[in-house]
Amino acid sequence: MSGNKLLDLSFEFAVAIVHLVDSVTAPKSSYMINQLARAGTSVGANIHEAQYAQSKKDFVAKLEIALKESNETSYWLKLMYETKRIDLTTYRYTEKLCGNIRRLLIASCKTAKGNLQ
Repeated sequence: MSGNKLLDLSFEFAVAIVHLVDSVTAPKSSYMINQLARAGTSVGANIHEAQYAQSKKDFVAKLEIALKESNETSYWLKLMYETKRIDLTTYRYTEKLCGNIRRLLIASCKTAKGNLQ
């Protein structure tokens, strides 16, 4: 635990995404699994990278990329659930984590943008 809720939650989310993609056995799902893995793990990677931003503007940019990636992740999660690649419990758990991260990112972006002015 880093003491930074957004960092900790995004890492927990990345671990959940890795476990999820490793568990999918449905045939012909590799394109969705790859997209989900990339988008889902990118959220935490961008949040982590933002901690070492070169400027406040760079910090905001990294968080906004993480926000976009979380939106994309939600899309792939929903598609995988609707096409029966993942079960309802898995979908709800990962989507809830993703939603929590998205809310924190929105608040963080607003705060950081306000501090730019």
